[in-house]
Parts: sequence; C-alpha cells; structure tokens
Amino acid sequence: MVEEGNGRVVEMNYKETIEFLYSQLPAYHRIGKAAYKNNLQNTITLDNYFGHPHKKYKTIHVAGTNGKGSVSHMIASVLLEAGYKTGLYTSPHLKDFRERIKVNGKMIPKDEVTGFVKKHSAIIKTINPSFFEMTVAMAYDYFSRSNVDVAVIEVGLGGRLDSTNIITPVLSVITNIGHDHMDLLGDTLEKVATEKAGIIKKNVPVVVSETQSETKEIFIANAYENGSEIWFADQNFNCHLEDYNLMKGEREFKMTDKLSGSLYAGKISICGNYQLRNLQAIFQIFKSLRDVFNFTQSDLINGIRNVVKNTGLFGRWQILGKNPLIICDIGHNKEGLGYVLQQISRIPKSRLLMIIGFVNDKDLRYILPLFPSNAVYYFTKASVPRALDENILMSEALKYGLSGKSFPKVKEALRTARADASEKDMIFIGGSTFVVAEVV
Repeated sequence: MVEEGNGRVVEMNYKETIEFLYSQLPAYHRIGKAAYKNNLQNTITLDNYFGHPHKKYKTIHVAGTNGKGSVSHMIASVLLEAGYKTGLYTSPHLKDFRERIKVNGKMIPKDEVTGFVKKHSAIIKTINPSFFEMTVAMAYDYFSRSNVDVAVIEVGLGGRLDSTNIITPVLSVITNIGHDHMDLLGDTLEKVATEKAGIIKKNVPVVVSETQSETKEIFIANAYENGSEIWFADQNFNCHLEDYNLMKGEREFKMTDKLSGSLYAGKISICGNYQLRNLQAIFQIFKSLRDVFNFTQSDLINGIRNVVKNTGLFGRWQILGKNPLIICDIGHNKEGLGYVLQQISRIPKSRLLMIIGFVNDKDLRYILPLFPSNAVYYFTKASVPRALDENILMSEALKYGLSGKSFPKVKEALRTARADASEKDMIFIGGSTFVVAEVV
C-alpha cells in the first residue's frame, strides 16, 4: 500500500510492489556500497517482530566468494529428492525478484510478496530496512508459514554482518575465498575470510570447499574457538569431470572418497569446469549430514543431475544457442571469470566474440587482464543504476589490448554479435550477473 498526496491509500499490484521496494529501500544490487550496512540491528528488529521464524525449521548456511549459488541449489535439489520440503533463499535474482525465495523449487507467489509488504508496511516504514534486510525477513517468514522441513540459506555479502546471519544452522558451508567486494570486506584474502568465517556458530560443523593457503588457518581457528568440527572437501574427496561435450548438455563425473576409498559416478547438468570443486563440496556436505537427514546415494546422484529441473538454476555456463555457439555465465570476479575463460579457450571455434559489461564498482585491474586480446569485443551496459558506462569500459579495455565497439543495451550488443558471427564462431556473454539476466 502507498499513500498518495491527498492521504488516500491505494493497493499495489505485484509490479508496483517491486518498484516500491526498489525505490524506497536501499538495494545493493542496484546502488552498491551505499546500501551495505555493517550491523544487524534492523535484521534483529525484524526477527523479533516476526517471532523468530527461522527457529521453526532446520537451516543450512552457505557463504563464499564463488560457487555458493550452485552449491546452495544442489543442496536443495538433493534434499528435494530425499523427500524433504525445502526452502531455498539465494541472491541476486536474474529475471524475477521471486527467484530469491523458493519452496520445493517453486518461486514465492506474487500475492505473497504484495501481501507481505501490505501487512507489514508499518514496520517497513518505521525502521526503513535495506532491500536485502526486508527480503531475508520475507524469506524466513514465508518458509515458516509454508512449514518447510529445511531451508538452504545463501549468504548475500560477506558473512559476519550479513542479514542472513541470525540463524543457527545444522551445517555451515564456505565455498571459497576470492577477490570480490574487497572495498567492503577487506583488502586481503585473509580479511575477506575472516568476514566469511563469521557464519561459523558454536558446536555447528562447517564444510570448506577449498583449501587455500591464505585462509585455511583462519577457518581452523574459528572452528576451534567455536567447538565446531571442520572438514575441507578437497582434502577428503577427489572429483574427475569428463571433457566438456557440447552435444550432451551434461557432463559425467567420478568421485572418490579419499578416506573410505568409495567410488561414485553420476552426471551434472551445469557444465562449467568450476563445478568440479562444487561437486567435492556437495559430497562432503552430505557425508557430514548423514546423522541429520535421511537420504540415499540415489538421492545424492539424482539431486546433482536434476538441479536445474528441481530448482530453476540458470546462468551457469548456460547454452543459449548453437551455430554459432552462444554461452553465458554469471562469473564476475577474478577467480570466477578465470575458470570460465580457461574453459572457453579449450572450445574449438573460428572466432571468439565477447559481449561483456560490469558494475561500476568493479576493480577492472584484476579482471580485464584475464580476457584474450584476440577476441572481438562488444562492450555493453546492463539496465541497472550500478552498471558501468559502456564507453568507459571500452576505453579501459583498450589499455589491456581489448578492442571492439560499445553498445548502450545488452540486447543490441547480442543482436549485432549474432549478425557478425559465422556458424563456427563462439559468442560469450558475461562479466556481470545483470548482463546475463538480460539474455537468459
């Protein structure tokens, strides 16, 4: 509900509700650093107001720089296969705000979103929460009223001061630590890791996907201080992914449990090379959850294979077309883009056409040197306030030997690249989640 100048109150439909949330509440995905809050005061106030809904179901908390979205979706998919009513909270969304909040793979209904804002408009107006604080409260409340058995909660940014970090989960997961949001979380991997380690709770076990020399001891120290058992997935599991075959649309994997010697085989429908590390994490996660949930090996294998179908996961090495091959990926930092560009380099093609755009607070010094100088570039800008101007990007890219043309709209860049490409060329679209959102 909104109040007009004459004092008359009018009902809002879903579109108007979303526009209200974007315009009235500070949203990190739109304005960046200005929306970030370094305390949990509003989150705690909202949690008290709603009666601590997250305490009514089990939770699994997932943080990390890269991989946390894929891992969260795979955890939810396995739990679905095992018969659990499963909530899934992730961010940001690609197309529709409701992607952030799902139960059993289905987005929160539009009337739930409008009803939430209408019913709780007084508290929203009183404390003026950020967009993310309000969205987390909506998710926790919806999961409670939906009577979920378990909710998989993806951290938004950091960990220690993230709005999701009021839960006491049955397991904490940290995928990896990379160069992202360092203006907010710290200018070294060690500082970033300290913020991510803030999700480790007393006596709650923790799984870390990757052993990184700069961060390993930080996680071990935090786990020890909290009396929490800790596992590093890559020390206990070894995954082999078969070579990427475009025609199959999925990849076979073989997993070895280094401790027991057990072997597992399956298929995964999200085909990026970086999923190897995420798969190791998933096997460690569910080995760690054997005493919490009842599931079979088939549930695990089927959950991984059916993750897209079960949860609606998109934007991870997603094929949008063939002849020419068109692929998009939401990787947007040094580590994530590094994996993607390495995989691109191994695909046979006549020419590589790159449609790229970034947000305006991205440190391009870490990013642009990763891109190949022999590609043809279509510099563009997503339709969000945070997007970096396409002409500024083109000018910066030229310093690193990357040349091409600029386009004010992503779809215009794609249209031009399609017209320029031959059947044996490859078109890649990425650099920002918001760029990918406009083509999937």
